[in-house]
Amino acid sequence: MKTDKASKITKLISQLDLQQHIAEFESFFSRTHSLYIEGDQELHFRYIKALDALEFNAPPKVADFTEIKLYLKKHGVLNFEQIFELVKVVRYFRYFKNRELDGLIGQWMEKFLIPETFLEIEKYFTSDGKFEENLDETLFGLSQRIKEYKNEMGGAIKRMMNSSKLIGYLVDTQLHYINNEECLLVRGGFNHVLKGAVIGRSSGGFFYVAPDAVLKTKEKIRYIEQEREAIFYNYAKEFSQKLAELLPFINFIDKEFTKFDNYQARVHFAKSKNLQLIKSQKDSKIVLKDFIHPALHNAKPINVDFSKNILMVTGVNAGGKTILLKSILASAFMAKYIIPMQLNENKSHIGSFKAVEAIIDDPQNVKNDISTFAGRMQQFSRIFEYKSALLGVDEIELGTDSDEAAALFKVILDDLIKRGQKVVVTTHHKRLAALMADRDDVELMAAVYDEEARRPTYEFMQGIIGKSYAFETASRYGIANTLVNEAKKVYGDNSEKLSLLIERGSQLERELKQKHKKVDEKLEVLQKKELSLQEQKEELHKELQKQKAVLKQEYELAINEAKKAAREGDTKAIHRAMNAANKKLPREQTQSIKRPVDFKVGDEVKYHSQSGVITAMKSKDEAIVEVNGMKIRVKTKHLKQTKIVKAKPVTNVNLNVTKRAGLKCDLHGMRADEATEVLDKFLNDALINGWDEVIVYHGIGTGKLSYAVKEFLKQHPSVKGFEDAPQHMGGFGAKIVYL
Repeated sequence: MKTDKASKITKLISQLDLQQHIAEFESFFSRTHSLYIEGDQELHFRYIKALDALEFNAPPKVADFTEIKLYLKKHGVLNFEQIFELVKVVRYFRYFKNRELDGLIGQWMEKFLIPETFLEIEKYFTSDGKFEENLDETLFGLSQRIKEYKNEMGGAIKRMMNSSKLIGYLVDTQLHYINNEECLLVRGGFNHVLKGAVIGRSSGGFFYVAPDAVLKTKEKIRYIEQEREAIFYNYAKEFSQKLAELLPFINFIDKEFTKFDNYQARVHFAKSKNLQLIKSQKDSKIVLKDFIHPALHNAKPINVDFSKNILMVTGVNAGGKTILLKSILASAFMAKYIIPMQLNENKSHIGSFKAVEAIIDDPQNVKNDISTFAGRMQQFSRIFEYKSALLGVDEIELGTDSDEAAALFKVILDDLIKRGQKVVVTTHHKRLAALMADRDDVELMAAVYDEEARRPTYEFMQGIIGKSYAFETASRYGIANTLVNEAKKVYGDNSEKLSLLIERGSQLERELKQKHKKVDEKLEVLQKKELSLQEQKEELHKELQKQKAVLKQEYELAINEAKKAAREGDTKAIHRAMNAANKKLPREQTQSIKRPVDFKVGDEVKYHSQSGVITAMKSKDEAIVEVNGMKIRVKTKHLKQTKIVKAKPVTNVNLNVTKRAGLKCDLHGMRADEATEVLDKFLNDALINGWDEVIVYHGIGTGKLSYAVKEFLKQHPSVKGFEDAPQHMGGFGAKIVYL
């Protein structure tokens, strides 16, 4: 089962052109792992981000512990290389533990308590895994004897080469190694002056002879080596017995190192390529901002909002439709496995899917006698078993009649949506796009074509059906213009007009639905506000009645005190009690009836807490008021008359008027995130107070804050427009905003 799953992942990686990216990522592992980290992905991501904030050395390459643990479980004897694999992991964790880190990583490292028994084993290994023979007196003595014998052997060979008796038989003065034996190359008749064993013969008929003196010395060395090996085996046996007792600790460090290796590989890979770490969210929404597919270099960043169930991509041939599809699927795959990628991590959002499937390649197979369309149907039949899957289909109509395909695939896509799947489709068939366009859960996107330059821009526009530009593409790739023009005649004007009507009709239908949706949303908000105000009114009325009841009760108590004083005949006490009772008595407040005021141009008025002058009357109920140099359109019922003056001709005069709270927002010194948050609240307050025009100060500086403010205002649904303020009001360092 695991092999089948692994093969599917390998195939998907190939289909999405991620082979090189994944191979580079896997090279950062210390030992081979599955791409997916088992367990809580939220917790894994927290550890990865915590490691990402640190600078640390990558762990050494380490072997898998499966065979090592099996040997220990069966009380087998490990060799020094296997033991050193355990030592490397423990030493690496000690390196992290000695840094005394705070936070999540520090808490993790505190769990590593290295047993004293392991420390006794570890001291026998150098940093490169060699056995510390100096710690054993016998081994040290044997090593010294081997060195002496080797020196003695080297001296004997030099003496032979310089011997006057032998020099006449020597072919050369080099030491040769034949079958791992030190030999001299000599001529025939050497046996009169040299005792030794013939190891071989050269192509020239000479003899390779190992001198007896050398052979005897080597025999002594072999005997010593056997003694050393026996001692080494005893150490390995002793170490293995101790490690078998530490098997729970070894299981622990093995498991923790697997997790750590998965984390560090992602961190170091991201840093090496300047990539971002992002994980999948608990929904099915996909929003990509400045995403670049790993297989592309110097490519235009991809920006796409795939929040709906179906994304249908149409438009020009070779315009990037397939790479857009692959990018969406690749981003979901990499987010699922927390594999670093290049995108804007703060503005991107990638949902979670149980499976990511791609139907991209032509499934035609001569060997199995299967056509393109039949192969496509075979691929589609397998995806109906999935739930919560992300599916990408490139050239969905491939291999069959366009009209029949449009009807068939519409029904198939409808069923996939019911099963909770998200589907990215690329197609040249406008009929299928038009059939799907009337659904609210379908997003249209078209590859943009530069008519003047006669080439695709590799950019995309949402909400429309695009042309395929087949004729233009044919010309661009070398088809003769005479042939292309003839094809246009065959195609006919009516077909072209029909295509345009389909595109425009689908666009208008979608725009109308979006407008209806916005109106319904606004109506729902107003109804909620009305209900909320009604509830507040009822709550206030209940509170008022409650307070009245309390006061009346206190009044009755005071009256009773007065009556008691009257019965006792104490006149002063009676007056005191009556006065106290009157103070407790709730007063009925008389409401003053407001008479309608006839406002006219030139009247000085107050609007909320701001003073202004009426400059124009739109109607009896609406007026234009100039407040602090800004003109606001307001209802006259919100105005209060302060002073009546004769209407004067309007004159533009530059005044240094101090702006009051409510009309201006000062963002100087703030970070972009903080500034947009403050600006959002300011605009909401301005809308509640009824302002039509406000001013925002952001300064010039490096331009980052100015850019963030402009981008935010462009996207704000209640901002009609904005422009740089006049010079006397801040110039390029401020914006006049119209609400």
